[in-house]
Amino acid sequence: MDNSRANLLEEAIGIGIGKGGRVVVVEDCVETSGAFVLHHFLKRFLHPDSSDVVIFIAFAHPFSHYERILRKMGCNLTVHRKNHRFVFLDMLTLECPERNGREAREDGLLALYGEIEKAVEIYSSLEGSRTITIMIDDISLIEVAANGSSNHMLDFLHYCYTLKAKYGCSFVTLNHEDIYSSANTLQLILQTEYLADVIIKAEPLATGLASDVHGQLTVLNKGSVSEFGGSSSKVRNFHFRVKENNVDYFYPGSQT
Repeated sequence: MDNSRANLLEEAIGIGIGKGGRVVVVEDCVETSGAFVLHHFLKRFLHPDSSDVVIFIAFAHPFSHYERILRKMGCNLTVHRKNHRFVFLDMLTLECPERNGREAREDGLLALYGEIEKAVEIYSSLEGSRTITIMIDDISLIEVAANGSSNHMLDFLHYCYTLKAKYGCSFVTLNHEDIYSSANTLQLILQTEYLADVIIKAEPLATGLASDVHGQLTVLNKGSVSEFGGSSSKVRNFHFRVKENNVDYFYPGSQT
């Protein structure tokens, strides 16, 4: 693969995406999954030359799903889990008691936040320079844990964002923005976009299906550095093709 093509996503995101508490929101739709972007980040953050830690909150799939995909990409999640660089919180087994009142909806998410905060505190206290990245796959399924309450979803995410300010954590989420059960959750989408430093949208091609192109990525980087030394937003658009063990990124018309 051409290195310039392989680095299109990296260039659009910017240097240091996992440093200094940046927030990245990946948005996709039913027609075009953006899960491969999460896999890209997982492999990058768990690079053997770093000591960074990933706390992964999985609402969508069991550990075996991610382990199988990342192994094909040359990243062994089982080893990283044993070495305490990959903390996996399986939310498929989350049980929220069926009681009347708001406490039934809050208890499950509060308990989850408590686990996340505890893990962050533990790894932040260890010696050595390390960055902690919190990843959620995916935000839309928090609606299930919150029994459809967008307010509780927002509260949970705001609690998580406080860890960014307190510990310098980075925050990466995947959001299926077109499958919510209520129009009221538009507020959640707008709020996550507002808080994001980088927004990555995976969308189908405007021209329809193609055998050699699986979709297009639009990357909005709010923290791009301008030629005058200030900060400004920058938008990049390019196509992608998901392969078994990697992803090709390329500009329209440049695929050979």
